Order: sequence, then C-alpha cells, then structure tokens
Amino acid sequence: MREEILQVPTPSGPMETFVTRPEADGRYPPVIFYMDIWGIRDELYDLARRAATVGYCAIVPDLYHRQGQVRFAFYDERGRMMTLEALSEERKAAVRAAGRQLSDAMVVEDTRALLAALGTFSGAKDGPVGCIGYCMGGRHAFRVAGAFADRVKASLCLHGSDLVTDRPDSPHLDAVKAQGELYCGYAEHDRFAAEPVRTAVEQAMRGSAAKFVPCLHKGAHHGYALPDRDVYDQPSANRDWETAFAMFRRQLG
Repeated sequence: MREEILQVPTPSGPMETFVTRPEADGRYPPVIFYMDIWGIRDELYDLARRAATVGYCAIVPDLYHRQGQVRFAFYDERGRMMTLEALSEERKAAVRAAGRQLSDAMVVEDTRALLAALGTFSGAKDGPVGCIGYCMGGRHAFRVAGAFADRVKASLCLHGSDLVTDRPDSPHLDAVKAQGELYCGYAEHDRFAAEPVRTAVEQAMRGSAAKFVPCLHKGAHHGYALPDRDVYDQPSANRDWETAFAMFRRQLG
C-alpha cells in the first residue's frame, strides 16, 4: 500500500492527515475515519489500512490539531489499551479534557475543509464519500452525514457516544438528513447504547431518505470495534466490517 501524511488546510490551521490506498496507480473512493476520544494512533492507521487493502483511499484526520499534537494510549500488563474507566482519575481527566475541547461544529468545519481538499489527494476518486466513526467519532459520523448529505453516502457509527440529547440540535436529528446508507453498531453493555437511545435513533431515522441499519452486538462492551482494546470483540467487529464493505460497494463503487 501507499501511505503519506498530509497537512490539510483548515480555517483553524493545518490538520495532519494520514492517507493510505492500494499500491496500484489509480484513484479510489475515499473513506474518512473519525477518531475516538483517545486521538490519533497506530491502531486507527491499521483500521484505515484494512479499508485500503480492498480498494479504498482511507483517510484519518487529526481532529485534535487545534490543541497541538495530542496522543493518548495507556496499556495493561497484557499489552492491551485500557478502557477509560480503568485509568487513574488524573489520566481520565486529561483524556476527557481533550475531548471536551473538540466540538461537533469543529469536526464539521474540518470535514468541510477535508472534502474540499480531496481533489488534491493523488489517490482519491471524485464522487461519493464514506465514513466510519468510533465512540465520539460515531457521533461525528452522524453530524457529517447530515451536514454533507450530497457527498457522504455511506456512514458507520460504531459504539457511538452521546447520539441522543435533549437539545434541539441533537446528533440523531442531524443523521435524519443523511442520504445513502447509515449503519449503527451498538454494544449490549454500553451506557451510550441504552434501549431509549436506540429507540430514539430508530424512530428519527424513519423520516430519513437514508437506509438505516442498526445492529446490537450481544455481549459486547463500549469500544468493542477497536482491536488493541481490552474489550475488543472480534466477531462483532467482523460483522461491522462485512456491513461496511458491502455498503461501500453499493454507495461508493
């Protein structure tokens, strides 16, 4: 595969962006990966590489770029990345502080800049775009699916956080504006995926032009789709990948 780090211009300064695609010359449908609260790391790059191996131009923007180079990764004695709940209070506070400083509006702004820059990427094909978001990135997938419905045609929200709020601009209401297809992978043991949340999303999406597909992964926990995590659930993650690639074929080519 071919890989490069680009500096994408945004209204808030350059945004470091990892791009990977197949080795063969050509242009490939773009798929944007939205990071979780931990920020950019090799684990996310490896997820992008999985998409690139089957014919996509996979893109991982550093959405923390306004805060400098923010990187979090804490491992247990077995070499697995620890869940937030397992960290010390000091470490929890540091991770949460970075997440709080990144608003959904900032992500939409950065995505607008990224979409505008895709034409300068040597391996990115013009046309519809896909996206995959993890944890807070799942919420961001909702936001961009609604904000850029004419471009983002295949969206996956995996163990998304804060998808439904009591605010008039709740993320699930933005998702209703989506076109194409939208998939939600929920973990059974996840406070962010409680039954009222799932119901609210499903009811809202009945009014959407997009095809909506939810999937509740039995036995899985929040963070299940990330392979370096102590809660990684391989069968659930593989089910998501199967859905993702089928969706990308239909919507992106």
